Amino acid sequence: MLCETLARVPPQEVETALSSTCIEPVSEIVEEVLKLSYGSPAAAVKFFRWAGLNRKHSAYAWNLMVDLLGKNKLFEQMWDAIRSMKQEGVLQVATFVSVFGSYCSAGRFNEAIMTFDVMEKYGVTPNVVAVNSLLSAICREDNQTLVALEFFERIKTKIAPDADSFAILLEGWEKEGNVAKAKNTFGEMVIRVGWSPQNMSAYDAFLTTLVCGSQVDEAIKFLQVMKGKNCLPGLKFFSNALDILIKQNDSAHAVLLWDIMVGSGLVPNLIMYNAIIGLLCNNNDTDNALRYLDEMVWYGAFPDSLAYNMIFHGLVNNKKVREAGKFFFEMIKNEWPPTHSNCAAAITMFFDGDDPEMAIEIWDYMVKNRVLPLEESANVLLIGLSNMGRLKELRRFAEYMLDRRINIDESTMTKLKHVFYKEGRSARDSYDSLSRKWRSS
Repeated sequence: MLCETLARVPPQEVETALSSTCIEPVSEIVEEVLKLSYGSPAAAVKFFRWAGLNRKHSAYAWNLMVDLLGKNKLFEQMWDAIRSMKQEGVLQVATFVSVFGSYCSAGRFNEAIMTFDVMEKYGVTPNVVAVNSLLSAICREDNQTLVALEFFERIKTKIAPDADSFAILLEGWEKEGNVAKAKNTFGEMVIRVGWSPQNMSAYDAFLTTLVCGSQVDEAIKFLQVMKGKNCLPGLKFFSNALDILIKQNDSAHAVLLWDIMVGSGLVPNLIMYNAIIGLLCNNNDTDNALRYLDEMVWYGAFPDSLAYNMIFHGLVNNKKVREAGKFFFEMIKNEWPPTHSNCAAAITMFFDGDDPEMAIEIWDYMVKNRVLPLEESANVLLIGLSNMGRLKELRRFAEYMLDRRINIDESTMTKLKHVFYKEGRSARDSYDSLSRKWRSS
């Protein structure tokens, strides 16, 4: 009711309208109204004054008012409220944290830093929480980490930084991709606060900066040191690093990072397994892809159709005839059959690899198990048989396809005509019969 009153009543009539509601503005109600009034600062100020006529505001309500004014860039009124809070004796570090955020979001970083410098004049002793809050407010904005660093360098002799201070800066360098500054900040962090598993966010940010900056060898060196200090980052870092290396198509470093991760007892999930298997297959490293497929079940990540098909596709692309045939039977045994496009590519590869029986095996499996659509595989099967001059089988398969209205391309029929017509009158008659059936269908 109070919010609706603020929204519909003209500013000069707000106080009268609020009084007519007969609602007692206790602290909880004042705080809730202020939370909902960030879009109407003028009305919020009038409500705040009205609510404070007969009772003192809570420190939280004052902080909300300061935040509301700051977020609306009403900085003069914001400082009026701060001075009133000083008189009331309710100023807190949280008040100034709000001011830091408002000034920084408005791009007024010098004012934010000046606010920190005057905290003591308002009776609030600045501490590391205030330092970190200002660093965080500055670093949230784009390309301002250097500003945060300058403040940090000035204040660190007066207020000792903690691990969070360094984590905030490192996250800023990560966002900006500044590897050199990240190395400097990380080195100082180790000297000042040492190693601790609790500093994981800082380690994640630093290592991610190295990986994004194509300094994966450096990241691996640091990982080895961290492992010795029992400070390895968590699965989140390795997952993010893997995504970065996939974008960079860097399978060699991905394997090194992966083996450090698994060797440290971290358990990757199915999504991560599929990601690295896909990367390896794209880089023709099917040996490692098969290794990871075999180890998945030991970590509770059971292979799915995507994993199997990526590896099968890799084996086919690399023309590994024997391995692809063996893997095909493993796929169907585990009930994860190849996709229709992988089947077509495999049929072509098996014919090229002088294993037509395996090509026919795949076609028969597709027909029996309805791996649809069949058209692409049908055409490559006919072309493979025609290239080998196996006319009897060629005619049998072609008639089967035409009887079931599986489309045979015109280019395929042209190829068949050339093959049949070379073999004499009987073969020509066989092709003519197929051609009539093809045209009628």
